[in-house]
Amino acid sequence: MNSDLAFADNPILASVWRGGWVESVHRGTWVVVDGEGHVLHGSGAHGDPIFARSSVKALQALPLIESGAAGHFRYSEADIALALSSHSGEPQHTERVLDILARVGLTGFALKCGSSPPADRAAREALKEAGETPSAIHHFCSGKHAGFLALATHLGVDPESYLDTESASQQAVRQALLEMTCLSGDQVSVAIDGCSAPTFRLPLHALARAFARLTTPRDLDSTRKATCERLVAAVRANPELIAGRRRRLCTALSKVSEGQLFPKVGAEGVYVVGRVGHDQALAVKMDDGGQRGLQAVTVELMKHLQWLDPDAIEELSKYRAYVQRNDARLLTGTFEVEL
Repeated sequence: MNSDLAFADNPILASVWRGGWVESVHRGTWVVVDGEGHVLHGSGAHGDPIFARSSVKALQALPLIESGAAGHFRYSEADIALALSSHSGEPQHTERVLDILARVGLTGFALKCGSSPPADRAAREALKEAGETPSAIHHFCSGKHAGFLALATHLGVDPESYLDTESASQQAVRQALLEMTCLSGDQVSVAIDGCSAPTFRLPLHALARAFARLTTPRDLDSTRKATCERLVAAVRANPELIAGRRRRLCTALSKVSEGQLFPKVGAEGVYVVGRVGHDQALAVKMDDGGQRGLQAVTVELMKHLQWLDPDAIEELSKYRAYVQRNDARLLTGTFEVEL
């Protein structure tokens, strides 16, 4: 294995205790950065590159608006929110994906994200009861892919090639990401994401910087500033479309903050939160790639950084289960976040 692919010795951010002993630990890194790239707070090797995965969907959606594709295909604010989503596959998500594709002149068969069952249990059960099988529209990333297809079609790219890294549409996506992270091309590597789209490997603090600029876009040109403001407004107005109704932290953070936090999860333990109007964003990466440590650490950081008031933190308590119980509801230990 190449040495530059190995993890640094990141600190323990969360521990699981059982019977008075540590049973498991979650290591990771986090950083708060402003729009100029100054590190305000942090822990661990946040200068090392990580795969941002779905956390960059807002950056990937910039050309959808700026190219005129969103306007051409009559994107609503709800449609914009869906383009940024890692959704739960509920009808509110899947029906909108199909509607967008119809406006582009395509069907669900054009999606190359692969098929997956809905993440939402009720949606899974309804699909099973109807005798239907999961398809690409149920995939976490189908909203993003519908946006990619709209952009590609608008730019004259063959829909069959909409994920090609050399296509005009994916080149526009990559350029937007470079501009927002303030990185050069040789500082960002590209691989294949879980949904078959290009995914970007970049320093964690650069990811935070991009979201600080997106959520406080005062130094951006007028076109980019207006686009960023539209993305933030779309999520504020449609928090359930970016994730889902039940047990989705992105939706919960947007709701409890009344749109003042702009959150996005990524696979393999990545989370980023922009603080609207404060020129700050937080990015987190858990070394083990798991959600248990990621969600608890992210919520605890909201408390630690005082980005949410106590009542809002209390509303998020289910995402940081500090008391551990077994199937018989007996107390077995605790889950502790260490920042």
